[in-house]
Amino acid sequence: MNDQQITDAVAQLLGGHGASPAASPVAAPAPTPAPAAPPATTGASSVEDLIAKILAEGGAKPETGACPDYVPGSKRCCWQRARGDNDPTDNLVSKLLAGAMAQSAAPKRGVCPVTGRSAPDTSITDEEALTLGDGVFETMDEAIEAAEEAQRQYLFCSMAARHQFVEGIREVFLNEATLERISRMAADLTGMGNTAHKIIKNRVAAQKSPGVEDLTTDACSGDGGLTLVEYSPYGVIGAITPTTNPTETIICNSIGMLAAGNAAVFSPHPRAKQVSLLAIKMINRKLASLGAPANLVVTVLAPSIENTNAMMKHPKVRMLVATGGPGIVRTVMSTGKKAIGAGAGNPPVVVDETADIEKAAQDIVNGSSFDNNLPCIAEKEIVAVEQIADYLISCMRKCGAYFVEDPAIVKKLEALVINEKGGPQTSCVGKSARYLLDKVGITVGDDIKLILIDLPKEHVFVQEELMMPILPLVRSPSVDDAIDLAVELEHGNRHTAIMHSTNVRKLTKMAKLIQTTIFVKNGPSYAGIGVGGEGHTTFTIAGPTGEGLTSAKSFARLRRCVMVEALNVR
Repeated sequence: MNDQQITDAVAQLLGGHGASPAASPVAAPAPTPAPAAPPATTGASSVEDLIAKILAEGGAKPETGACPDYVPGSKRCCWQRARGDNDPTDNLVSKLLAGAMAQSAAPKRGVCPVTGRSAPDTSITDEEALTLGDGVFETMDEAIEAAEEAQRQYLFCSMAARHQFVEGIREVFLNEATLERISRMAADLTGMGNTAHKIIKNRVAAQKSPGVEDLTTDACSGDGGLTLVEYSPYGVIGAITPTTNPTETIICNSIGMLAAGNAAVFSPHPRAKQVSLLAIKMINRKLASLGAPANLVVTVLAPSIENTNAMMKHPKVRMLVATGGPGIVRTVMSTGKKAIGAGAGNPPVVVDETADIEKAAQDIVNGSSFDNNLPCIAEKEIVAVEQIADYLISCMRKCGAYFVEDPAIVKKLEALVINEKGGPQTSCVGKSARYLLDKVGITVGDDIKLILIDLPKEHVFVQEELMMPILPLVRSPSVDDAIDLAVELEHGNRHTAIMHSTNVRKLTKMAKLIQTTIFVKNGPSYAGIGVGGEGHTTFTIAGPTGEGLTSAKSFARLRRCVMVEALNVR
């Protein structure tokens, strides 16, 4: 017999015993499987006879009273009958249905095992991305209210459910077609970076952002009992995402925030609006297919500074996470709320006379040109010991660096990429080396990845984080002088630094002096976020507030649970 026949039989029999199956406001959990299945049945009449017999033997009828019909469930991410444990009728019918369902065919593809609902279509057109629904709201107030309601329900989800939801997000963004689509869209919409490297960044965000496994438990037991210290959610988290890494930040923050039990409200950069909304809609549709509370990840249809301010001020937003420039980081840190700030950097790379120069050259070109130098971890200036500087330049030219020696070309580049305030020209941020060189009258092929210039330390290209593939090289008389200069040029951002050396003492000295969140030794900068290096990834690197490479536990607060004079078995 099919599911509908079973449902009809239960409804008929319960109706005959003075009760009717009530509809849950949220889908009811799948019944607990019985230790042993009842005898096989072949039709609706057999099931009716069996239910009637059980009800008659039980002699129980559903009770009435003021108690609500449904309460948050403890075993699944949904709701359960409030009197389920005390109602023999419910228990008997549940056992019967469990046995009957055990004999039925396996669930059809696309049916949620938690809710029994068919999975929604997760495909979203570009035009549909710019519509309301699937976590996208008209106003920030509406978005936050929906997220707060979702998080209240999410509190009753099991850790297994959280894990399932996180794995669902990974599944969405590890689809090759989806990776290519969102990466190309991000590059096209923002005019920054390139599709191939954005695919790498989106993939690593989905693969290597930690989930529930990050939420470890500490325990202390003794004569006084047992104390547990565990990571618990903040509630609703407001997250500001940058135009440089729009989807990568949404992916890794969604995984971490949901793993920690929170709901997330995103305020994307307006230039990346369409791809950001698309990613959020994809997440919501996948979560819906897995039976998650609706609106765990939300945003607004029209991202703006006004909506960002509304999010930061809203009383139901308990934590703020800002990934962007120093201005937005200072703003969230001044709100009085718990804040995580992932700000700018100006990562130096030191190369000394003991380094493998050929490998260092290749690593620097690869790291500095990655996504056209958009990542804040990318090498922004080289400090090279004088005796190996010329050889390093020669090796880098073989690896795809275009060496600019003409002072007139340097002046043209300055006029092109520096604005009236002395900072990077937005229209040039994330553009390719070929594009920038073409603008100053130099034609090169696609094999050129980087513009290399020998400059004094005072030059604006050395002092400013440009986020474009222009890499200045500054000469230094010794490794100790190079380390001191690197510390100076990093400007105390404590973000990222790189060093190529085989002198362990000098590597240690630089690590101690520069105090950056990421310190990469003898590799490209992106190894620091798990691309070709060990460890988890993130695109929210919180140097200013000290969390470092954020993960699920960064979005959780520590709580202590104490059992007095009990559970000590030593």
